[in-house]
Amino acid sequence: WAPTPPEGSSATPDGSLAHKAPVANFHWFSSSTSVFLAVLMTLLVLATVLGNALVILAFVVEKSLRTQGNFFFLNLAIADFLVGGFCIPVYIPYVLTGEWRLGRGLCKLWLVVDYTLCTASVFNIVLISFDRFISVTRAVNYRCQKGVTRQAVLKMVSVWLAAFLLYGPAIVSWEYIAGGSGVPAKECYAEFYFNWYFLMTASTVEFFTPFISVTYFNLSIYINIRKRNLMRAERPASVGARDCEMELRGRSGAEERQVFFVRPAPAPGRQERGVLYPLCHTNFRRAFNKLLCPAKIKIQPQYMEQKC
Repeated sequence: WAPTPPEGSSATPDGSLAHKAPVANFHWFSSSTSVFLAVLMTLLVLATVLGNALVILAFVVEKSLRTQGNFFFLNLAIADFLVGGFCIPVYIPYVLTGEWRLGRGLCKLWLVVDYTLCTASVFNIVLISFDRFISVTRAVNYRCQKGVTRQAVLKMVSVWLAAFLLYGPAIVSWEYIAGGSGVPAKECYAEFYFNWYFLMTASTVEFFTPFISVTYFNLSIYINIRKRNLMRAERPASVGARDCEMELRGRSGAEERQVFFVRPAPAPGRQERGVLYPLCHTNFRRAFNKLLCPAKIKIQPQYMEQKC
């Protein structure tokens, strides 16, 4: 959501860009266009805030959601909720008028929060994909740690810390290191916006690396599940009925021991959580019903899974 910086700049030997003139790159809209954009962005804010608030409240009303993997979805919902509740509303008058009228202090705060939240959202998606990857490829170990929330909290804190360190210090201190601010009056964007080297490095960490990681995790999950389904299809019915996750064999003297890790058969769509996970998961739907249809649940508790 960072605005486009002014045009009229030229490259310098250090890879940054020098301003020729503080010419704004904003175009003033007609009254009808401004109203349309304002309504559109307001609806976007409402959808973002209400949707993510619903996910956050679901963790309050439904205790079964408080598992290690679901905490990462809570972390993502918090980041997106703050984007819709703070970053976009502050940006709306800026993009409609073409001028920043809230002062330099709030500009710095908005930039730090905006860059941190957007980066945290990206890192949370990577963390969710990694958690799904581990739950599929190392299912036994994952289930043993299912109730451990300390590791989940540490991973969540690490996401926010990494997101802040990527852009926060640069936004705050760049003008002091460079010896002055290059941002024109009534504009608000990061000082490093014209530094090609910094942007390439940050983009590699924020976009290219997460993109490759998420692609690898999801492809691995797909291949692993496909192999399991093919193996189950080839097994005799008597063996497949046991639905064993894995079999460990060991010998103690002359005695052979077999240990089975048994799990229930997967429900349809159980692995296809992805971005729409809260809407597809039974516990999330139960929590949404509690929030949106409390009277119906009290009268007909046996129909909690129904849609409102």
